Amino acid sequence: MPAPSDRPQWERDGADWPNRAASRFVRAGDLTWHVQEFGAPEAPVVLLLHGTGAATHSWAGLAPLLAEHFRVVAPDLPGHGFTDPLPAGRLSLPGMAGAIRDLLRTLDLSPDLVVGHSAGAAILVRLCLDGLAPRLLVALNGALTPFPGLASVLFPGLARMLFLNPVTPRIFAWTADRPAVERLIRGTGSRLDTRGLELYRRLFRCPGHVAGALGMMANWNLAALDREIGRLAVPTLLLVGGDDRAIAPETAFALKDRLPDARVRLIRNLGHLAHEEAPARVADEIVAAYREQVAVQPSAGT
Repeated sequence: MPAPSDRPQWERDGADWPNRAASRFVRAGDLTWHVQEFGAPEAPVVLLLHGTGAATHSWAGLAPLLAEHFRVVAPDLPGHGFTDPLPAGRLSLPGMAGAIRDLLRTLDLSPDLVVGHSAGAAILVRLCLDGLAPRLLVALNGALTPFPGLASVLFPGLARMLFLNPVTPRIFAWTADRPAVERLIRGTGSRLDTRGLELYRRLFRCPGHVAGALGMMANWNLAALDREIGRLAVPTLLLVGGDDRAIAPETAFALKDRLPDARVRLIRNLGHLAHEEAPARVADEIVAAYREQVAVQPSAGT
């Protein structure tokens, strides 16, 4: 496990963190979580879960827009950003979902709407399969099915090899200059402004954050989730960036046919980080989908 000094430091790395006034630290389970909250306390609750390698900065533009309609709760996932890491034995998808369940229990929240980006969507699916019952689940470029072909075998194994090597996170952090981060982000099909790139660079330069992302990927078993996903009872919106290079958009259309209550909405000219590129467009899609769901499901099943 990385030393505390390898983790992002709130006083240093969070000094100008996006929406810093919305941040607080919460003790839940055996972790201290960084959580951002927005909106009126009496409004319907939306839970936002970011993807691998990101943190709450990923919602910098989207969260305030959603706060016009919801009480928004957005944590840094374990081992990411300013939240404590989980022990190695709990880095699996069920382990991560269990940690989020502990956080929701501590905050006394039953979300009406859950929105997950990439791997964050997989955590939400796991939670919903295990009993969480929001009105609507939104998977934003969700990483919900195994990688195709040999990648499904090789990628998790490679991530595990890198995670187990204590030198790897430091090497990655040392080489995370701005051009390298820009290449990484462009590889997802997204283009971010200078501020967005700097925030990712800041995180990637912390070996502890890199270790958190690698540990998450190394222990992810999407094949197990894939075997159960057909019984997902929660209404689901698969929101897809048309230019996503990290997760092929067509996988969402194939997945829709396997789910009892799902639809796909394609947002053209946006990549894997669609919500960071065009938060207003994504917010409009989420709010409209939620309103439609409320119209057909007047009472929440929480």
